[in-house]
Amino acid sequence: MRKTTYAARAGALLGAAALALTACSSASGSGSSSSSSDGAAASSSGSSMSSDGLKIGSLLPQTGSLAFLGPPEIAGVNLAVKEINDNGGVLGADVEHVAADSSDADHADVAPQSWSDLQSKGVSAVVGAASSSVTKLVVDDITNSKTVMVSPANTATSLSGYSPYYFRTAPPDTVQGSALGNLIVQDGITDLGILVFNEEYGTSLRDVVKSTVEAAGVNVTYGDKGQEFDPAAASFTDAVTSILATNPQAIALIAFDQTKSIVPELVAQGFQGKLYMVDGNTADYSKDFDPGTLSAWDTQGTIPGAYPDDAFKKRLLGVDPKLDNFSYAAESYDATMLIALAALKGGATDGATIQANMAAVSGANGGTECTGFQDCADLIKKGEEINYQTVSGAGPFNADNDPSSAFVGIYKYNDDNTYTWVKAIEGKA
Repeated sequence: MRKTTYAARAGALLGAAALALTACSSASGSGSSSSSSDGAAASSSGSSMSSDGLKIGSLLPQTGSLAFLGPPEIAGVNLAVKEINDNGGVLGADVEHVAADSSDADHADVAPQSWSDLQSKGVSAVVGAASSSVTKLVVDDITNSKTVMVSPANTATSLSGYSPYYFRTAPPDTVQGSALGNLIVQDGITDLGILVFNEEYGTSLRDVVKSTVEAAGVNVTYGDKGQEFDPAAASFTDAVTSILATNPQAIALIAFDQTKSIVPELVAQGFQGKLYMVDGNTADYSKDFDPGTLSAWDTQGTIPGAYPDDAFKKRLLGVDPKLDNFSYAAESYDATMLIALAALKGGATDGATIQANMAAVSGANGGTECTGFQDCADLIKKGEEINYQTVSGAGPFNADNDPSSAFVGIYKYNDDNTYTWVKAIEGKA
């Protein structure tokens, strides 16, 4: 059982309450990251060490509608690799990071090609993808090759327990959807419209939000199955007209980059309620909308994961000084650390060995709590079971390879259309 208490983890979050989280709209790629090492770590299982160093691929958005998530996720991977290599690497060799672009579901040819490139370079594990729909494009090919896939941002409920080789460090929509639904209920909303795009991420999250609010007596005026909008539509005028015709007191907008077109349409058609957003569109709109646009609707958003504290942000900025968005950086860092620790515990860097040890190093079997690679590696060398303490606050993997618990952050929009962390709540998967 995970011994870290909610109070201890929430205390770390409260220290960041006054900080604003902003998102960038440009992508940045990354090559491999390594540093010299001189120590060899012993396997607790007594297996012979692999002759090959651990090679981790990342399949994260450098282009497309989710490109704003790429820089923090890639920085999270690079930071973990740097810290691992600064502390001796894995089994006596540096870890190598090979970065590839996942793009988005509207550019469905990118991720499969990127996976082919990563596979040709001999990666044993992949951190990615960010989008659940993009993951669906490649997950069978990746996991069938006995390569471990760990997403730092997938939330679709259909991916729970998808494959023994598929893991995620972000919670499924059952956690974020429940958190958003409960926030809406707590705000006293009685009539809610849900404007959602026809994409698995959106419909999966919609289903959880809808069931949560309806269980509390909220009337969902719009957003049933069949009322989704086309994410590739040239205009969203008809979708906005349709939802406003139902007179919702508030709207939950579940979308990606389409938000930049939908919000002006809501303004043009005179929407005057409250607006809620999710991790796919809770971003910095200071360059997109007039001042006061989002604050006028008391707009709030949810993003799974703990808000990174100052110390972790400083470490991230050390690998990417231009970083101004930290969404899913912690989950990407944790995914990389867990992969490396699993290889270390198993005594080899192949995918099958990593897969067999992922749950154990996450703390699923109990073990001694440890923080960071060196602390955990020292325990593994002594033959001890470990319970890696995630930066994101996620609990050990459950039977579906999902986090058994996780935090969801609540953010509120400011007059300049940036957003500020308000609080975090912990939910169970």
